[in-house]
Amino acid sequence: MLDFIEVNTHSSIRIALDQVIYIDPFRIGGAPHDADIILITHSHFDHLSPEDIRKVMQPDTVLVCPQSVTEADGLGLTVQKVSPQESFSVKGIAVETVPAYNNLKPFHPKSKGWAGYLIHTAHGRIYIAGDTDITDENQQVRCEIAMLPIGGTYTVDAKHAAKLANTIRPEYVIPVHYGSVVGKPADADVFQQHVDSGIQVVLKVQKF
Repeated sequence: MLDFIEVNTHSSIRIALDQVIYIDPFRIGGAPHDADIILITHSHFDHLSPEDIRKVMQPDTVLVCPQSVTEADGLGLTVQKVSPQESFSVKGIAVETVPAYNNLKPFHPKSKGWAGYLIHTAHGRIYIAGDTDITDENQQVRCEIAMLPIGGTYTVDAKHAAKLANTIRPEYVIPVHYGSVVGKPADADVFQQHVDSGIQVVLKVQKF
């Protein structure tokens, strides 16, 4: 199900449409060099990995990142800087940014302008939340597919992620950001138990 979406590990996502989109490539096996677009949510090591970007990029890959992410500037790619709550187009694909931040935790301050992404596709709108808590902005997202962090510590935990899913009510929700760097594989079970029955939970994170 949703075979065009892969989660390599953690929050490393690959969406294969007419063009191949990576979000936060991390721990990539091999060197596929197949990315048309790379979306970076923020600058932490498990989301912005120059080593892994080099494994997937091509000469004409466009890398999109928040304005404050200067670490992406030296990779030899076309870099498109974006701000929170911005609508833009990259290689003909419509994308919106959704602010991603913590409310009380210090790890992802709102002032950084870090982002989740809402990608408009033929399969519907795909929301990649990034590292975030429940916020005023992400509760307003309307999408068909949502990819939400569940690992806790730096983001919402499984129960709060389920609460966000039940608020925005996508058709499908894919939990990410658990099982390796932070969060336990069992967090997916907790998440599933708390998501409303009308929303289909699809597990994609590889277990190591």
